[in-house]
Amino acid sequence: MINLETPRKHRTLVDQAHQMAMNMLRPISRKYDRAEHEYPKELDMLAALIDGVSSSGASEGAGATGVSAEKPAARRDDDGRSRNGANLASVLSVTEMCWGDTGLLLAMPRQGLGNAAIASVADADQQARYEGLWAAMAITEPGTGSDSANITTTAVKDGDEYVLNGEKIFVTSGERAGAVVVWATLDKTLGRAAIKSFVVRRDNPGMKVERLEHKLGIRASDTAVITFTDCRVPAEDLLGTPEIDVKAGFGGAMATFDNTRPLVAAMAIGCARAALDLTRDLLEQAGVVIDYDRPGRLQSAAAAKFLQMEADWEGARLLMLQAAWMADNRKPNSLEASMSKAKAGRVGSDITLSCVELCGTLGYSENELLEKWARDSKILDIFEGTQQIQQLIVARRVLGLSSAQLR
Repeated sequence: MINLETPRKHRTLVDQAHQMAMNMLRPISRKYDRAEHEYPKELDMLAALIDGVSSSGASEGAGATGVSAEKPAARRDDDGRSRNGANLASVLSVTEMCWGDTGLLLAMPRQGLGNAAIASVADADQQARYEGLWAAMAITEPGTGSDSANITTTAVKDGDEYVLNGEKIFVTSGERAGAVVVWATLDKTLGRAAIKSFVVRRDNPGMKVERLEHKLGIRASDTAVITFTDCRVPAEDLLGTPEIDVKAGFGGAMATFDNTRPLVAAMAIGCARAALDLTRDLLEQAGVVIDYDRPGRLQSAAAAKFLQMEADWEGARLLMLQAAWMADNRKPNSLEASMSKAKAGRVGSDITLSCVELCGTLGYSENELLEKWARDSKILDIFEGTQQIQQLIVARRVLGLSSAQLR
């Protein structure tokens, strides 16, 4: 049975992640928010520290590379206890790192969402071959909106290679990463089932970074537009199996989202927690005391609002933990992954904006990081599937309807 307290085996990892966030990310947060597109060199040292922790085994695969649908993480002990594995470790550590800075976490070498896609879909040989690679993920296209099933980028088999043609937008770490996981269709007439993902390395001819976007938030993270013009990719860099299983539909591709959406939920939860912590301190400095032993209706409006936000935050956090725990224990978690992402995305955005309001001029000015966290949190309700898409997925799962039956 699931226990939603932080597992004892992960407490050291959580503490280390919090210390990194507090001492290494938070101090440079404003610097790289202002210096958009400038690479945070301090992250190289932090990435080396994370690699050291990972190689020691203390992290149990925490981070983007730790999530997996195929690793034997679901083994149960003889006494029937469930396993708290890499997925849970990942969301716990990501939460702490985003308490420090979400944009810097997204800019972390070898921790891109493409790495999570590789961990979720790649076979054992590919896992070994891509070890140490920093991979961005390219899904969104002009005109496709939030429906990943409408991908128009094509991949045509030519001997021992695939030839990719198309355009991807909003590619996080698209310029800095050493490779990009590109979603493309092998046959448009077969719909969702023909969509596969490919690892396209930086030096592959035909791949070009067209421009970097200027953004509302997560400005420390580069966001690129990338085009593929007769881009040749070795057949061995197609993730998973090349066979098109019409009956399986989009399931193989969606397995990536089932593992990465709890990570995005963790980002929102970490950012919201940072805003709550600072807001509580600022309110107390202003003489507003939050009493957890009294009902909100008997306290000031500001204190009552804060208690309501903390309750919403806790609900989002528990959904995130449930989705990650289910992945660790090989339980289908598509519904829970979408629920956690939808809840955390909305709660994160609502909380950070409400904290700005509660703190007045301090919240709105750049003297504190509250306004930055409000800007950063908005993307977490959008990428990896918007709020509306997540609600649609949840409705389909609950009602037992297909995408054709409920649009």
